[in-house]
Amino acid sequence: MNTQFYKYQGAGNDFIVIDNRELLIDKNDTKTIKKLCDRRFGIGADGLMLLQSKQGYDFEMVYFNSDGKEGTMCGNGGRCIVAFAYFLGIIKAKTKFWAIDGEHLADVLQDDYINLKMGDVTGVENNGEYYFLNTGSPHYVQFVTGIEELDVFNVGRSIRYNERFKEEGTNVNFVEEINSRLMVRTYERGVENETLACGTGITACAIAASLHSGKEKEEYDVKAVGGDLKVRYKIDGDSFKDIWLEGSAVRVFSGEIII
Repeated sequence: MNTQFYKYQGAGNDFIVIDNRELLIDKNDTKTIKKLCDRRFGIGADGLMLLQSKQGYDFEMVYFNSDGKEGTMCGNGGRCIVAFAYFLGIIKAKTKFWAIDGEHLADVLQDDYINLKMGDVTGVENNGEYYFLNTGSPHYVQFVTGIEELDVFNVGRSIRYNERFKEEGTNVNFVEEINSRLMVRTYERGVENETLACGTGITACAIAASLHSGKEKEEYDVKAVGGDLKVRYKIDGDSFKDIWLEGSAVRVFSGEIII
């Protein structure tokens, strides 16, 4: 079967996106999804998304990590699939869609610049050495110095597979604040490598930075390896609400592949 696909990237976090409203792609076909994401034997991507119909919503986002398994929420993927829906003419400047963690709102600020509302965050763990929180996906956040020289793959992998996290896994983020701007590098579970950006991870780092600084700051500019993003939110006691992730979501190329 010849299948039309599109390749998108958000701050270097890249995705295969397929219009699956006719349900031609089997979401349980882990082997095929993994092959499509393979950078040598397939198209190559950090993940794959299916855009599907969902009653009461403009569309549903079904996200898979590059290991072929259905994943938790992906912030950059969410922004990219909104850009895709806009390209297809399914939505206009505003949208309401469904993802694995529930309802999301988004604004198309430009053709390739998307503002995505994330879920509320509660129960942030702070043990003095790291923060652990869920922003649609679980994230370990550690503040470091010398982030550019850090061995993210090996240090991140050792945390992701330690006794606490090895069964369910966690994404591991390293962050350094320089002149009120955050620099973030992330080891992603499911990809099992460093990615150029992680939307839910960058969101987690901004929230952790507010707690770490003690300044209750409600907005951060964030530099990932692959580009710049912005996170805004409101602090409500121990909770973080009205969280928005903003940045580019670019269509790179499209084509057909035999599945």
